[in-house]
Amino acid sequence: MNISQSSAGLGTVLPLTSFENVLLFLFNVILATTIIFLNVSVFLSIMMNRSLRRENRFMYMLSTSLSDICSGVSYYYAGVLDVRDYFESPTRTFYIVPTFLGLSYMAILAAQADRYHAVSAPFKYSQRMTRNRTLLVILAYWLYAFLIVAVNNLVTLGVARRVTSFGTFVANIFTVVIMIGLNVRLFFIAKFQLEREPASAERDNKRASIYLIIIVAVCFLIAWLPIFLHVIVCNFAGSTCYAFRNEGSDPLRILPRVNAVLTPLLYIRGCSALRSTLLRKVWRTASCKRKG
Repeated sequence: MNISQSSAGLGTVLPLTSFENVLLFLFNVILATTIIFLNVSVFLSIMMNRSLRRENRFMYMLSTSLSDICSGVSYYYAGVLDVRDYFESPTRTFYIVPTFLGLSYMAILAAQADRYHAVSAPFKYSQRMTRNRTLLVILAYWLYAFLIVAVNNLVTLGVARRVTSFGTFVANIFTVVIMIGLNVRLFFIAKFQLEREPASAERDNKRASIYLIIIVAVCFLIAWLPIFLHVIVCNFAGSTCYAFRNEGSDPLRILPRVNAVLTPLLYIRGCSALRSTLLRKVWRTASCKRKG
């Protein structure tokens, strides 16, 4: 699906002159809309439930949802329109769109590390990770992300490429350590702890929560590792490897957006309190307003 790098203004991702191009256009529009709808639903559900906001894990869910909402909105530009969001492109977003994806990535990594800490050392966790400290962690990686944006926009193109490749290399190390190493260890720790507890509804809920963490991690790895490996290889080789017309025609950059759909679905499926708030307050209220 290699396409010429030339761009003919802000048209759609491809000329709508064939059935395949129409399907691609519709897919990107539906994907962006679904990302926004699901993540706004999760975001509002957490904001409307005070008991959820008291738990650290839902603060990370809020952060993930907010970054994915921004990613969904920006995908109407980077994925649907005929633009190229690359270093030298005149229609680039100055690293803003990739940053929203990066924030989602960092939020999920931080949430996974937080859950590992909570399960492996629950007493120390309750003392160390207060709600304010959790909010500071979230604020720190948001500030870091936009600091990198500022740096990339102030340096030369060659330096920006090296910063990106180095940052991606470091991100891959964190991905392997947190999403594979810590989650495997978390699974065995949780399994050992659950086997010592008597059969109860609470134990079943804990088991379901652990399985949810593992499923989120697997989906995350499937969505993100291909693009990370590609960026590392291409940037260190000094080549673009291949040229797609825009992000909406590049399967490696579509995968993280698909993950932005799967993550809120997994949150809704795996958390009964979140699902209850979503159904009773968010969607029901929206439905009543439309009828009114």
